[in-house]
Amino acid sequence: MKQTKICSNAATKRMLQFQKDEITSSIIYTRFAKRMKDFKNRKILLQIANDEKKHAQIWKNYTGQEVRPNRFKIMWYLFLTYVLGYTFIVKLLENEEYSGARGLGIVKQEIPEVVHIIEQEEKHERLLMNMLNEERLNYVGAMVLGLNDALVELTGTIAGLTFVLVHTKLIALAGIVTGIAATLSMAASNYLAERANKNPHALKACIYTGIAYIITVVLLVLPYLFFPDKMYLAALCTMILIVIGIIFFFNYYIAIVRSEAFWPRFLEMATISLSVALISFLIGLLAKLCFNLDV
Repeated sequence: MKQTKICSNAATKRMLQFQKDEITSSIIYTRFAKRMKDFKNRKILLQIANDEKKHAQIWKNYTGQEVRPNRFKIMWYLFLTYVLGYTFIVKLLENEEYSGARGLGIVKQEIPEVVHIIEQEEKHERLLMNMLNEERLNYVGAMVLGLNDALVELTGTIAGLTFVLVHTKLIALAGIVTGIAATLSMAASNYLAERANKNPHALKACIYTGIAYIITVVLLVLPYLFFPDKMYLAALCTMILIVIGIIFFFNYYIAIVRSEAFWPRFLEMATISLSVALISFLIGLLAKLCFNLDV
């Protein structure tokens, strides 16, 4: 197709990026649609994929160039759907579309269709918001329960034992025993609570709680298994960094899939977990001094 008109170099460069993003998103949405079991969701995704392809063609009319999709991004996003679920990835694409729609204003003087494209991008956002219904998101509360309890309890316990036991392997052993017992206790308690609330999916809720708890236990204990016995302080510092990383990642995930503010949730959870760790650490140090413990 003939190029609509000659554009400035700056506009052409930006449009080439838009063209690449649109064709990449089109392929990603198409791949998602093929894996979607729900007919309505599949239809919406295919519609959006088709719109993205049309947008790429509009940019091509102005750039006059063929653009290859970002294959790495396609493979990476498809891989992430297995780990984080399609809701998280679609939401990320939605945010990218929103950012792209805002960037279109820079070249709107040279592209008559830009207003129509922006309107379609906003329509995509509304469609995506209404279509998402992933099972794992129904159990976010259960995952938060397991994760938060594990972070607070295990961080406090391990930090408190660090100066009492002063041997990384002993601390790791104590953490593992405590963590496994706490995982079973928390999962069972959540199951009974869900049953009392007449939740027909009480077993699934307790499984999500247990999985979140045990994964957190493993991650917190790992530094004490890898560091030598006398490097308990290095293990403690590493564990604290892991705690911050877990809190950051989990709250980022929740912020994306639920379209909530990230920083308030992150700061609240980090403050609680690290405060408990500090208090427990001081209690352990005080106990060691008062009782003259030497393990």
